[in-house]
Amino acid sequence: MSHVGVPRGTVRKRRTLALLTTGVLTIPVLAGCSSGDEEAPRGVAQDIAPTARQAVADGSTVNWAIDALPATFNAFQADADSATTRVTEALLPTLFPMDKAGQPRLNPDYLESAKVIEREPKQVVLYKLNQQAVWSDGREIGAPDFVAQWRALRGKDSAFWTARNSGYERIEKIERGADDLQVRVTFSKPYGDWRSLFSPLYPKEITGSPETFNDGARTTLKNTAGPFVLRGVSKADGTVTLARNPRWWGDKAKLDTLVFRAVAPKDRTKALTDGTVDVADVDPSTADRITLARRDRGGNGQPLTHGPGADVSPAAALYSYAVAHGSDEKAAEAEQAARAKNRKAVLAYAAEQKALRDFAVRKSLEPAYTQLALNGESGPLADDRVRRAVARALDREELARTVLGPLGLPAKPLGSHLALAGQPGYADGSGALGEQNEKEARALLADAGWTRGGALQQPKDTKAGSEAEKKGEKEGEDGADADTGEEKKSTGGAEKEENAEKKDAEKADKDEGKADKASRDEEDSAASRDEGLYIVGEDDKPAAHAPAATGTSAVPALAPARHAAFQSAALLRQAAAVLGEDGAVAAQDKQPGGAAGAYAPAGTPAPAPAAAKGQLGKDGKALTLRFVLPSGPGSQSLRAVGDKIAAMLEKIGIGTEITKVPDESYFKDHIASGVYDLALYSWPASAYPATDGRPIYAKPEPATDGSLLVEQNYTRVGTDHIDQLFDRAAGELDEKAARDLMKQADARIWAAAGSIPLYQRPQLVAVDKKLANVGAFGFAAPRYQDIGFKNRQAAGSSADRKK
Repeated sequence: MSHVGVPRGTVRKRRTLALLTTGVLTIPVLAGCSSGDEEAPRGVAQDIAPTARQAVADGSTVNWAIDALPATFNAFQADADSATTRVTEALLPTLFPMDKAGQPRLNPDYLESAKVIEREPKQVVLYKLNQQAVWSDGREIGAPDFVAQWRALRGKDSAFWTARNSGYERIEKIERGADDLQVRVTFSKPYGDWRSLFSPLYPKEITGSPETFNDGARTTLKNTAGPFVLRGVSKADGTVTLARNPRWWGDKAKLDTLVFRAVAPKDRTKALTDGTVDVADVDPSTADRITLARRDRGGNGQPLTHGPGADVSPAAALYSYAVAHGSDEKAAEAEQAARAKNRKAVLAYAAEQKALRDFAVRKSLEPAYTQLALNGESGPLADDRVRRAVARALDREELARTVLGPLGLPAKPLGSHLALAGQPGYADGSGALGEQNEKEARALLADAGWTRGGALQQPKDTKAGSEAEKKGEKEGEDGADADTGEEKKSTGGAEKEENAEKKDAEKADKDEGKADKASRDEEDSAASRDEGLYIVGEDDKPAAHAPAATGTSAVPALAPARHAAFQSAALLRQAAAVLGEDGAVAAQDKQPGGAAGAYAPAGTPAPAPAAAKGQLGKDGKALTLRFVLPSGPGSQSLRAVGDKIAAMLEKIGIGTEITKVPDESYFKDHIASGVYDLALYSWPASAYPATDGRPIYAKPEPATDGSLLVEQNYTRVGTDHIDQLFDRAAGELDEKAARDLMKQADARIWAAAGSIPLYQRPQLVAVDKKLANVGAFGFAAPRYQDIGFKNRQAAGSSADRKK
């Protein structure tokens, strides 16, 4: 399934900060650390059709769809991508792969043991290697490979083009142990995530020199140590072909060959139906087609109830037939061509559906989550009150249901930035920010100075309007006096006037303002404010000249006839409190067919759109946020979520300008560049949050040129305290203590409101139904040596099935 996520491999520069006691985010309570008795929620199980190895046939080929050919086979370079990870997992040692629960587990194919043997005066880890573990050239895996990788990645030699060095810079030395199968690693300072190191492990022939590291491993891997070896790469065919490793000492790979084939997400359905691929991540629409294909298997030749032409009614079909056989030759010819085209599409669709019957959709939750990112570098979101208001306006449960509900997956919002449900360190820290509450969100915005009518106010130091306008304002207009520039209070109160008539009007305004603060989503509350609206039915009164909204002009206009009754009832209801015309309101409400005075006097500004009436503003500017979304065919769910978020924000008076951009430029030109206010993108899960999470949430630092060094923190929101918690957790060797520190950090990240986790991403994988031990893996890394067809009869290549 295609998703927009952050590219892996971005530079992770480590920073050293003095322990600070100031600059800590001030919040009332930081809930989010669960009690010791609280049971961690379970994650969704993987769906891979698990089958015992003895029930899986030997031989055959499997074609596996990837988005594109790997940009490099060096996982430590900046342009390493998901295809790099997929291929290298089958070729190179991973010492501690993740298990089903998202925890690192020792891999017995490479290690007999690995543990901390000393803590004082310095941390020492002793690796005992599997004595059978060898590279594909026959050389034993040993200490020289560990030393070469450490020197390449520790960051001291700039000749090595590395994208990350987290943890390697903490190593002081690596030595041979009691024998060649022992590797002793001494750290200069404690490192709790030591299990993250040396995975994947490259042979010293690659990491031993800048030339082979930078260039040699980009296009080929001559020496490997996995169940498969690299047979070849074909750019013309878009394939990476792996073959069974004859020197592999572990469980023998069931497949003869494993082919990773580049297939764009939009072409996955065709690739499945024509037999090009056996395994492919798919989007919900393709998954639905596979489900329908299997359901229609027993249709006994009946026409499909879906696909091209399925929605044509009997009447429409009869009309089409009549036109195609009618006396109008030109119309008949065109209709016959259209009918022939439709028949061809129906036949092609039916053939595709028949081919899709051979596949099953295996689904789980991907080890990654989608978040709403709020760019706090500048603009309204630089104010943490506005960010928190945005977050408090979101119904995260509804957003999760939008994506996960139709797929039959648990639709629960994610409660942590640093762990996913099912992982040992997971705890819901969202209480540090607070639950959805539109009233509280509006209060936060009011406290930040964003009020209804604020978009129409002139800045305090600006004089605007004619003397006649100022006079009109003095006679009863809401808002600030044009000469003094005083702002209207968000509570709706006003200073006492000596004029008796004005006292009554101001009392009504004050009562209305209190109700507006309690429930600002009522449309009628906006109509009573000074927004250049003409009250229908008051033709005998001079038009009020209120400032036009930003970007509009005061153009004389007729009130739309079809809205006259609604405008009349709503506006006069509120005008009555100010003007004392109760009888007029009552009479007006009795006119269902129209309104007296539906025509506005000359010079009356056009009524503001309904959406604009409820939008907040400040100093003459409307509160509008730039919302950037991807436009690609695989991003439909993100766009649906984005539309719902925009509607939720509109309820509290925040407008959004949604911009849809191509997937290929979405991250580089907008997210990484900071050209957005709101955006949706994803982060992968990690078994090492102290290491992998820090650069994502680190406080940006100013560069010498005035820009910000953001590492991977593309929201530009961070605090010193969060950084300190990450640093403490990274150096904590007690796993429980480290997890507690991460829960504290997560609560602080929630409170800063730069990143709002929404839901764990769905994982939908179309798989040949005869294949075993492959599909939606969830947290766990694939065991490539166990993948294969369930029996000899089922074994065969995609080409065999196509024939």
